[in-house]
Amino acid sequence: MLFDIFTGQHVCKKFLLLLGIMLVDGGTTSDWQGRWDHVKKFLERAGPFTHPDFEPNTESLQFLLDTCKILVVGAGGLGCELLKDLALSGFRHIHVVDMDTIDVSNLNRQFLFRPQDVGRPKAEVAADFINRRVPGCRVIPYPSLKRQCFCFHVFLSRWINGMLLSLLVYEDGVLNTSSIIPLIDGGTEGFKGNARVILPGMTACIDCTLELYPPQINFPMCTIASMPRLPEHCIEYVRILQWPKDKPFGDGVGLDGDDPKHIQWVFQRSLERAAQFNITGVTYRLTQGVVKRIIPAVASTNAVIAVLYICADSAYGTLNNYLVFNDVDGLYTYTFEAEKKENCSACSQVPQDMHFSPSATLQEVLNYLTDSTSLQMKSPDITTTLDGRNKTLYLQTIASIEERTRPNLGRTLKELGLVDGQELAVADVTTPQTVLFKLSFTS
Repeated sequence: MLFDIFTGQHVCKKFLLLLGIMLVDGGTTSDWQGRWDHVKKFLERAGPFTHPDFEPNTESLQFLLDTCKILVVGAGGLGCELLKDLALSGFRHIHVVDMDTIDVSNLNRQFLFRPQDVGRPKAEVAADFINRRVPGCRVIPYPSLKRQCFCFHVFLSRWINGMLLSLLVYEDGVLNTSSIIPLIDGGTEGFKGNARVILPGMTACIDCTLELYPPQINFPMCTIASMPRLPEHCIEYVRILQWPKDKPFGDGVGLDGDDPKHIQWVFQRSLERAAQFNITGVTYRLTQGVVKRIIPAVASTNAVIAVLYICADSAYGTLNNYLVFNDVDGLYTYTFEAEKKENCSACSQVPQDMHFSPSATLQEVLNYLTDSTSLQMKSPDITTTLDGRNKTLYLQTIASIEERTRPNLGRTLKELGLVDGQELAVADVTTPQTVLFKLSFTS
């Protein structure tokens, strides 16, 4: 799973690295003698590994306790570890976003949850647990934001990345560093994980390195419908084709991956589909994983990656901005610096070039936006300016406008009145910002 934290304070006083911290019992909300001694050792004394410019001080601890605000997006395996580490490191003003509810399968690694919590919102339960067990910490949950905006891991990171970029302030073309809100991004899958630090406008953003994130795996429809070979094919057939056809729970009722009745129905139909093609391996857990796009997780990997999120403030020299971790065969870590892309569609200040022949159709442009590994858009809307007026070339988010602009997809760029150098404004659910492209005609 993928999770992010960011604050709105100065970059040099952000995060703290701590290892091997245990949960403490509840008590009074006041700080007792020696409570933060473990934190003071990092902040109030120099050492052989501290940065040359580091000056030990007492203000950093007070900043963590009283001022610094953190947003944690996600309260699953990695999020539970992160919330615990943050709370016990002195961060007291924490906000957590998660639209998911607790499932029985979560309990083996998401340790803030108990059997009696199954079915409840993850954000609320996680916040209640931390607030109860860590005196003085105040975690505020957000369990009910628009769910469709947070479906997939890269999707989520890109949306937050775009929002932070939209908050940057430029003065005469120069970035005002006080407007930077740091983003820490990462995730785990089995025994592998990664963590990275992003300073929007200064370092490589999510979209600069989008090629590192492979597009979501989607099985060809012909395989699902006619030639299934894997248990996943059978489950996808039921999810995509059989559910809307049979309408097992009534018209207009969508498939809810958190509803056991829905998953059970898909599981039974998938078993029947698998039996027709002599396919084995369909289980309830696999069914739920396919429907909810669950990525396998290991508790120990979550613990390692979560603690990497909590970096030292200005005491120690920073690592290169990207770290990978792998303990499949022994222990392996590697850091490198992801480079900022000059023509990044998200963080660059100039429109990105888009090369097409005048005889290319608008459908080809749409395919480029969705299929390109460097863009990976979901449902782009395309507008432009012609003769001083805004013109919607194609908009698919509103049914009535989609129907009216659909014929444009078969028209060539020349027929639509577009010229060399034309700017196209593209809006997509993966980013809160409109992305500008400059159309360059090729012969």
